[in-house]
Amino acid sequence: MQENNIRNFCIIAHIDHGKSTLADRLLEKTGTIEKRNMIKQVLDDMDLEQERGITIKLHAIQMIHRAQEGKDYILNLIDTPGHVDFTYEVSRSLAACEGALLVVDATQGIEAQTISNLYLAIDQGLEIIPVLNKIDLQSAMVDEVKEQIVELIGGKKEDILAVSAKAGIGIDEVLDAIVKRIPPPEVKYEKPLRALIFDSIFDIYRGVVVYLRVFEGEIKEGDKIQFHANGKVFEAEELGHLKMTRQRTGFLKSGDVGYMIANVKDVNDSKVGDTILNADNPASEPLPGYKEVKPMVFSGIYPTQANEFENLRDSLSKLKLNDAALTFEPETSVALGFGFRCGFLGLLHLEIIQERLEREYDLSIITTVPNVEYKVYQTDGEVVLVDNPAMMPDAVKIEYIEEPYITSQIIVPTEFIGNIMKLAQDRRGIYKTTNYIDTKRVDLHFEFPLAEIIFDFYDKLKSLTKGYASFDYEIIDYRKSELVKLDIMLNGDPVDALSTIIHRDNAYYWGRKLCEKLRKLIPRQMFEVAIQAAIGSKVIARETISALRKNVIAKCYGGDISRKRKLLEKQKEGKKRMKQVGSVEIPQEAFLAVLSIEK
Repeated sequence: MQENNIRNFCIIAHIDHGKSTLADRLLEKTGTIEKRNMIKQVLDDMDLEQERGITIKLHAIQMIHRAQEGKDYILNLIDTPGHVDFTYEVSRSLAACEGALLVVDATQGIEAQTISNLYLAIDQGLEIIPVLNKIDLQSAMVDEVKEQIVELIGGKKEDILAVSAKAGIGIDEVLDAIVKRIPPPEVKYEKPLRALIFDSIFDIYRGVVVYLRVFEGEIKEGDKIQFHANGKVFEAEELGHLKMTRQRTGFLKSGDVGYMIANVKDVNDSKVGDTILNADNPASEPLPGYKEVKPMVFSGIYPTQANEFENLRDSLSKLKLNDAALTFEPETSVALGFGFRCGFLGLLHLEIIQERLEREYDLSIITTVPNVEYKVYQTDGEVVLVDNPAMMPDAVKIEYIEEPYITSQIIVPTEFIGNIMKLAQDRRGIYKTTNYIDTKRVDLHFEFPLAEIIFDFYDKLKSLTKGYASFDYEIIDYRKSELVKLDIMLNGDPVDALSTIIHRDNAYYWGRKLCEKLRKLIPRQMFEVAIQAAIGSKVIARETISALRKNVIAKCYGGDISRKRKLLEKQKEGKKRMKQVGSVEIPQEAFLAVLSIEK
């Protein structure tokens, strides 16, 4: 088959706009998968993906389409994750393509993630084919949404394809548009090998399976290949195309998308965005765009039973085989015992890992409050990165602290602008611009500290806008902030797992609320328990849990008051001694209390 018969494309869309369903119809129409084997969202093979209706792990698949003139075309669909946490993976998938289907829901219109991924695609120079999905629904606003698309990317209304992925309407037109509008890949056989890694998975029998797009040269089984980022050399053992299963071909050439098995044991060696070179004849420079993926949100994960620690370690190691963005290292907590400090791309990533540990590995775990990474500038000139409040240096050693900031885009119906402004103000947001998409919807831009959006920002946003708001963000830089470490103490002993790093303006409110919440959650002991919130040595809030008392004077009926007083004093002494040796039992709900404090 000639190179000009290859089309490499992806589908970009906001969550729940029908991206995976459209992929299903394309696979069905091209005969890649038989109708009897068809399941909904066939490329989303994880239970969580099916349940939540989102793509977590990207997929690639090859289809053969016979066009009207009777000519066969190879269509390589490189699916992309749909959530903001996975923006870097999306950018690498786009880099492997020449075109993109921009899917917009006719009932909801353009949303934040649509615009974000569209700009990524335009930056990569991709040919954009707008597709209006769900046109068969009664609430579809076909003309309005077409106008939104034209305003956003230009072009003519006639160029927008109107389809219903669920009902299978307009799928032939989509396939024809892919063939006609998306250019074939540029072929450069004579140059040294340069191939882009856009994903990798771990196969327990074969090791790492690398998904790649060959830009220049060719690669054959037996060739010595080199990963540019770490300089490691391997031998290509198996090469082929990605259909519903892996199909071995023995080679891949310029313009091809496929897989490679090369006896790579660690998924960290095959990093997304890295360039594969020929070890014997390496190209002078790698493909552009590679960067190290850094975790942005950190949280401690502890087993509820101490003897489950090794199981948790094994489970995290297995998850990491298929998810190079997850980082973890052992840590200990006075309150929770042995566990792991884990790094995630964002809050959705954290939720998914937590849920997979509980479901797939049957573990019962406690997750501590999510934190971001702060830069602490010390008086001796040293800069320390802190992602765990327990590791924060003493206040006397700190010159100042910097925290990560994000730029965000919120698309919302105009009647909710006031609610969004109030929410942004409460979360230390910096207002930037307002753009009206049409008469009913507005695009608001803010800058926020990352720490302010990792708790319950998204839930609040949805509830304040009746579910109509869409949110997208990107990390921009670190900025100086008035931050303090808030300690929670029980009878004078700090509980490290309840410590948080917080802005000084919010510390008093937060400390008071947390003490009140813990007073309700911690069961009464045989002695009095003092719950205190403190910044350094200064206590800013206190609640007291009164002791469970036995009525020692019940047996004293009548008689002298001094006898009763003597018994009460004796009891008081006993309680004081008990307080010195007794430890307060903290229930699991107490560690989750921090997450549910209303801002």
